[in-house]
Amino acid sequence: MKFDSPATTNPIDRLKVVGQPIHRIDGQLKTTGRAMYAYEWHDPMIPYAYGYPVCSAIAKGVVKSIDASAAKKAPGVAAVVTTLDDGNLGKGKFNTVKLFGGDQIRHYHQAIAVVVAETFEQARAAAALVQVDYVEDKGVYDLKEAMKTAVMPDKSKKPDSGVGDFDTAFRTAPVTIDETYTTPDQSHAMMEPHASIAAWDGDEVTLWTSSQMIDWWRSDLATTLGVEKEKIHLMSPFIGGGFGGKLYLRADAVLAALGARAARRPVKVALPRPLMINNTTHRPATIQRIRIGAERDGKIVAIAHESWNGDQSGGRLEEAVGQTRLLYAGANRMTAMRLATLDLPEGNDMRAPGEAPGMMALEIAIDEVAEKLGMDPVSFRIANDTQVDPEKPERPFSQRDLVGCLKLGAERFGWSNRPEVGSRREGKWMIGMGIAAAFRNNLVLPSGARVILDKDGVVTVETDMTDIGTGSYTIIAQTAAEMMGLGIDKVAVKLGDSRFPVSSGSGGQFGANSSTSGVYAACIKLREAIAQKLGFNSEDTIFDNGEVRSGNRSVPLAQAAGPEGLVGEDTMEWGDLTKTHQQSTFGAHFVEVGVDAATGETRIRRMLAVCAAGRILNPITARSQVIGAMTMGAGGALSEELAVDTRRGFFVNHDLAGYEVPVHADIPRQEVIFMEETDPMSSPMKAKGVGELGICGVSAAIANALYNATGIRVRDYPIMLDKLIEGLPDVA
Repeated sequence: MKFDSPATTNPIDRLKVVGQPIHRIDGQLKTTGRAMYAYEWHDPMIPYAYGYPVCSAIAKGVVKSIDASAAKKAPGVAAVVTTLDDGNLGKGKFNTVKLFGGDQIRHYHQAIAVVVAETFEQARAAAALVQVDYVEDKGVYDLKEAMKTAVMPDKSKKPDSGVGDFDTAFRTAPVTIDETYTTPDQSHAMMEPHASIAAWDGDEVTLWTSSQMIDWWRSDLATTLGVEKEKIHLMSPFIGGGFGGKLYLRADAVLAALGARAARRPVKVALPRPLMINNTTHRPATIQRIRIGAERDGKIVAIAHESWNGDQSGGRLEEAVGQTRLLYAGANRMTAMRLATLDLPEGNDMRAPGEAPGMMALEIAIDEVAEKLGMDPVSFRIANDTQVDPEKPERPFSQRDLVGCLKLGAERFGWSNRPEVGSRREGKWMIGMGIAAAFRNNLVLPSGARVILDKDGVVTVETDMTDIGTGSYTIIAQTAAEMMGLGIDKVAVKLGDSRFPVSSGSGGQFGANSSTSGVYAACIKLREAIAQKLGFNSEDTIFDNGEVRSGNRSVPLAQAAGPEGLVGEDTMEWGDLTKTHQQSTFGAHFVEVGVDAATGETRIRRMLAVCAAGRILNPITARSQVIGAMTMGAGGALSEELAVDTRRGFFVNHDLAGYEVPVHADIPRQEVIFMEETDPMSSPMKAKGVGELGICGVSAAIANALYNATGIRVRDYPIMLDKLIEGLPDVA
């Protein structure tokens, strides 16, 4: 099926199941420990062995030699595979650096060997016996140093944009700001580590792994190992968090496959937490310069946003200027991005790549202009709303209710009670409120599914879609139930298996809308097959309450299936609606903080997110996505930073003891409001993504609240005590 015209009324609009607050159908499996994650996959008949990785102790250079003789003689060891033995592997489409790179070392903790033994403890002990001799090269690890030689990447990626005459408009604007903001390297820090189990059967390999994108992994593993894609069976039914860190094939899967082939038995490999942060990917640091010029009445006349980030040679931009191209009006505009070469671990997608760090800067800058104008920050944002793409005015937004989000949020949060800067005290606590807009583009990818109706009237959905904790199982079941006129108890969902039709996968806020649209398409095929079998006109056939009706005839769905059952399979493809209309999601974040006047200790007291993101498929799972994103945004504002050793080229705090993420107790009150909205141009579901919208702008709202509380403007994240304490009032 191809979606190339706006959706009209369809079975989803009944909203008997879709849109209802249904608890996760996989929740009981997870809360009782019966959901098997990658490393936990267990078959008592399989003699698992354990692989332990050996990773580089230098950040850049060459492996001169590897002596694994002692490790091979250690108790329980079944095999040792080194990058010099089996390192002539390919590189997948989505990897910047080879995952097992021969003698070339491109980053610290790059995998260079795997030791396989009978037990995990034996493998770990033997891995410590592997002796490696390096020739170390000098690398570049400091973004501020590297940005001096940053270059424009491939122009096809559109790193720059411009409309009007920014320089003249900015120079003549009566009110201007010109500030630089920095965001640090950040870690995905998901709960479940990167883990895989590999088992070979002749020249075919099966992997149980933790992957957000089954087909991408399967293709890249085939390229990396030099085997046919059809000979790889990949399964990932449950994933303990990814946030983008499991979008692309990682070393655990490669090491498990190599180790299992060498040991001639199934092998489990999990990256220990201290190896994950440097061995895998991270959100790269940015340096961002923002210039805004405005008239005295608050209208923006000039806006420019430039961003620099670093990555390995051949790496990717952190597209931090994307939202600035679309969020606010202004006739004269300029954006630019530059990429510096760094020898740190690979930078790559992390929840809301581009917009998350970009909004961290832009939404502070917007507050700074509002302050200079003497305008309320909410009013200033409303005054600069636009219903068209500011760079392409002929292209309207399909749906845009940023103003509604701002107004409703201000009312619900009590924004009218916002204190003057530094004026509100409750004992030792200085209290402040902050606001930031939220923005994230709506993305969709092709997505396929198979639906099977059996003789008992049960519909089973099969798709390689993954559930990274977002509720995919549940919303897919809701979609099939709605389309087939069933209760959700009559739907079974099977996910995360490469034998199933290829889906969109989970990531980029595209998973829910794309995958349910794929299920919609497959259900249309099944409905047509049922109507044809019964001799009904498919155009006027109604599926409701477990029955199929047409005219004065009614047949139970189970009877329609017959003893053999019926199958519908299809893939949702996408037309060109994004060329005529800009599709984005919008929101507003409100935050109240307290700051200890003596120490600078910061506490988030309450948070509110108002989201306009199309039809909400399940308010329970959607709310969970948003509050999780809000919590990540709080970490980005106050604590999360990968500390770079700029001499040796690695992240020093490479575990959860040193890389501090927020927990439930850190934020006592979080509220989420979803605007009533459908977007017929987005999909037949009329939905959009929301899981990444929830993080965009949160950190800036916190930074703005801190300024309101203390009068201290911090432009370098994270905002820790040392950045506040010198500016605090004398409380002696």
